[in-house]
Amino acid sequence: MPNGPETKQLLESYLLARIPFVSVRTVERGRTLEILGALADEKQLDVKVHTLSQGLRDVRTKQTVSEDKSLFGALEMAGEMFQSRSNVTVVFTDVQHLDEDNEVARRFADLATLAEERGGCIVVITAEPVWKSLQRMGMAVTLDLPDVDEMRYEIDAFLRPYRGAIRIEWGPEEYDQAASILAGVTKIEALNILATFVVRKSIVKDDLIALTKAKDSIFSELSGIERVQLTAGENRVGGLEGLRKWLDRKRPLLTMDLRDRGMRPPRGVLLIGVPGCGKSLSAKAIASDWQLPLYRLDMASVLGSYVGQSEGRLREALATADSVSPCVLWIDEIEKGLAGSGTDSTGITTRLVGQFLYWLQESRARVFVVATANDVRSLPQELLRTGRFDDMFFVDLPEPDERREIIQIYVRKYLRVPVPDELVAELVDMSEGFAGSDLHAAVTEIGYEAIRVGDENVPFDFYRRAFDNIVPLLRSAPERVEEIRQLRDRAIPASGRARVREKVGGPRRVVLG
Repeated sequence: MPNGPETKQLLESYLLARIPFVSVRTVERGRTLEILGALADEKQLDVKVHTLSQGLRDVRTKQTVSEDKSLFGALEMAGEMFQSRSNVTVVFTDVQHLDEDNEVARRFADLATLAEERGGCIVVITAEPVWKSLQRMGMAVTLDLPDVDEMRYEIDAFLRPYRGAIRIEWGPEEYDQAASILAGVTKIEALNILATFVVRKSIVKDDLIALTKAKDSIFSELSGIERVQLTAGENRVGGLEGLRKWLDRKRPLLTMDLRDRGMRPPRGVLLIGVPGCGKSLSAKAIASDWQLPLYRLDMASVLGSYVGQSEGRLREALATADSVSPCVLWIDEIEKGLAGSGTDSTGITTRLVGQFLYWLQESRARVFVVATANDVRSLPQELLRTGRFDDMFFVDLPEPDERREIIQIYVRKYLRVPVPDELVAELVDMSEGFAGSDLHAAVTEIGYEAIRVGDENVPFDFYRRAFDNIVPLLRSAPERVEEIRQLRDRAIPASGRARVREKVGGPRRVVLG
């Protein structure tokens, strides 16, 4: 995609070639006018710009050309200028409904015809498509949001005058991280965020976290994905040591500049396994530990009842995720939205899978995907191919040491008195076959009783009864657990423990994660 310098080069060639109609597709009107103003100065071009607030003005002299601020008044004035002299460029910034055949679009088409005859040029800055018949009269260029390199330059240029006047703790690494974080916002939004740091007269390394939060606030109302609010200390995960170590290795890579090696940032992880064992909680824990915003994409809600609606919703959601990056994108029970590829009569699922896989493979935005699935067999095989996700982990029922850790996490959270180690050991034994959600339910029941009668007054027998009353999935539906566990050999154990694989000549132990 073209960035600022490339867009400037294209606009320069179009203006010098006197292309009669040029559309600039962008949401950054101010940045486009800066580029056009620089070209007018460098190439001594006669450029006028129209805005509804200031009317028609000369870009170089800033003098008012016409007091009539209306669009049609500006169109008439542009026609008069084209008639009286050549090589005039008129820039329009506030044009609505130019995407279809209507009076406004036809007025522009007439003016473009006159511009072609008289060596004039019309430039329209718009965020919307342009009527096809009008666009074919000229050329189009897209000014994307600043990429990482441009943002790095803008940050440095903005802060340079303040060096020595305020405390700036950022070094080259922090500047690179700031550029990576702010990529995806407009230039003016980025500089406004930095200005709030400048007025405090100090910019410290911890402000990188504030940058992420400030960027998140800009996109908080965007549709397509749901913002998940996280509370500090509320999303600890017990066990899953293999997954946690793997994540620790991936975290620094998410904000590093990997382009010199031709590599993309970490793409994400697919978590499969027994329900209630921490897959969804892991998504929250990752976002909390990495201090990144968490967004949730509900694949089931993407499905619409009209032709093209589902694809449009998914496209909007993924574009939003790219815009808010760096972030964690949590796709819960992904099989509900992407299962059955090729089996629906309308082909919607097939198109959704293709669209999602293309984004997963090609997007370079720093979006770390955490997808969870209870039944990976219903997912299309293309999604499980190496290179889609960075890895796939199997989350099984917790082992005794993992159950101990999970119980202690919830005991510290819900109770105000210590629990003897002997009792904890007994609860660990009683909870054989429990999922993490079962352990949470048991300790929650003890917490409710502690609130009712006081922590010191809860008898140890109540602890035992709370655990004894839980009916885990392994007991209520053992066949379902066994069916899910048949998928273990397809993924890395999230626990980090060695697993045994059968091979010719006998079993061998394989340590993964």
